[in-house]
Amino acid sequence: MEPLSALRLSIPIAMGYIPLGMAFGFLMAQAGADWWVAPLMSLLVYAGAAQFMAVPMFAAGESLAAIAVATLVVNLRHIFYGLSILDRLPQGRLARACLAWQLTDETYSLISTLPDSATPRQMLGLTMINHGWWLLGTVLGNAIGMGLSPTLQGFDFSLAALFAVLVVAQWRSSRQLAPLVTAIVTYTVGWAVYPQQAMLLAIGLSVGVSLLQSFRQPEGQP
Repeated sequence: MEPLSALRLSIPIAMGYIPLGMAFGFLMAQAGADWWVAPLMSLLVYAGAAQFMAVPMFAAGESLAAIAVATLVVNLRHIFYGLSILDRLPQGRLARACLAWQLTDETYSLISTLPDSATPRQMLGLTMINHGWWLLGTVLGNAIGMGLSPTLQGFDFSLAALFAVLVVAQWRSSRQLAPLVTAIVTYTVGWAVYPQQAMLLAIGLSVGVSLLQSFRQPEGQP
C-alpha cells in the first residue's frame, strides 16, 4: 500500500470527516469559543462524538474536569480498538501510542479491512491522513463560523452515510454476518431499554458478546 493508495483509501473518511469537522468548528465558534479552541481540541482530543458533546457543555460553562470525564466515558470503547490489533501495532513506543490514539470508529473500521500485508507504518500513515481530514474540516468550519448564522443542516446524516459505506466495505472483505447481526440486535435492545443512551448500551452489550465469543472459541481457532 503506497502513500497514494493510502490517500485513496482515506477518501470515504474524508467525505464524512471534513463536513463533520466543519460542523464542529462552526458550532464551537457559535458557542463563543476563541478561534484556537476548536482546532486545538481536534488536534489533541480527536474524538468526534465527544467533541460535539462538549459544545453545549462549553457553552454552559462546565468545568474542564467535567468535560474530560464525559469524554473519557464516551470514548472508553477505544481501548478495545487498540487491544484487538495489538499484534499489528508498530514496535516503537511513540508510533504505537500515536496509532492507538488515532483509532477512531471509522479509522478502526477501515484498518480492520486491510490485508495482513499492510505494514504498521502504512497503517500509521493512514490514521494520520484521516486525522488530517478531521482537523482540516474543523479549521474551515471555525474560520467561517464567526460570520455565518447557524443554518447548516444535514451533517448528522453524513456520519450515518459514512458508517454505511464502511459496513459495506467490511462485508465485502470478511463476509461475516455475526458482527452486523450483533450490532443490530444490541442497538435494538439498547433503544428498548434506555433510548437516550441506546448507543452506549449497544456498545457495552457488543463488547460483552465479543468477550463471550472469544472465551467460547476453541483453542487454535482465529
